Amino acid sequence: MSSSLPAPPAGRAAASGGGLPPRGAAGNGVGPGTTLAALPPVPSSVGPADARPLSAVLLTRLAALEEGTAEYAYVRNTLVELNLSLVRYAAARFAHRSEPMEDVVQVGTVGLIKAINRFDPSHGAGFTSFALPTITGEIKRYFRDSSWSVRVPRRLQELRIGLARAMDGLEQELGHRPTTAELADRLHVSEAEVVEGELAANGYAAQSLDAAVGEDEGEGPVARRLGTEDPAFALVEELQSLRPLIAALDERDRAILTLRFRDELTQAEIGERLGLSQMHVSRLLSGILARLRAGMSDGR
Repeated sequence: MSSSLPAPPAGRAAASGGGLPPRGAAGNGVGPGTTLAALPPVPSSVGPADARPLSAVLLTRLAALEEGTAEYAYVRNTLVELNLSLVRYAAARFAHRSEPMEDVVQVGTVGLIKAINRFDPSHGAGFTSFALPTITGEIKRYFRDSSWSVRVPRRLQELRIGLARAMDGLEQELGHRPTTAELADRLHVSEAEVVEGELAANGYAAQSLDAAVGEDEGEGPVARRLGTEDPAFALVEELQSLRPLIAALDERDRAILTLRFRDELTQAEIGERLGLSQMHVSRLLSGILARLRAGMSDGR
């Protein structure tokens, strides 16, 4: 796949076509004194096979330029475009993650820029072998720090990774799922820390409340299976609190409550049963309810 390269800054178009000096000539190679005319012509697009030698020339040139100048920015941007294939290669290792690949490539590009800034051509190492670990490390830091559904301390994030590796290794060695004690012994931590790490691992990925429970289950979304507060609990508590208060009433008051709220009689019908006027029953009922409310308030 070819890379489209940025246009040079104003005043460089004529200089970029001078080509490299011949081998063996004075000033052979690209060093601090190399002018723009000593740089190879940059085509509008470059394939991966041509990107490596051209990157080597530009990296040497970049080391001789002053950071912050237009020429420095142009050379660095050109290096970024030339080596985007490294970013895509590193990002492909994380294609199974849920994060959009566009975001992963963007993070990897940040790693590529860091690699370009830190690379020293005088050490003699190849840029590809230097840049790939830097790009991959930047992507891994992104997943470690930004992709958790619930934010947990970095100590627990790293413990989760260690637990996963220890779990796989011990399961192969022992032939069974390792116990908490075995994991703690392998990682040289306490069993309490292992339990804490396992709980923290639950915060890495979250499940939507609208997600289906399973293909074979007749259940609806997860939200339908979550517990909710039952208003009947409050009713039971209030009835338990009322029980001793009602028991303390005299027989007539208990009879009025029974006829009114259990049998659902009107005040006039209660008066006929007890030989009282409807007005008298109303006053008695109001007084009984007031005493019960006061007793409930005192109990709280």
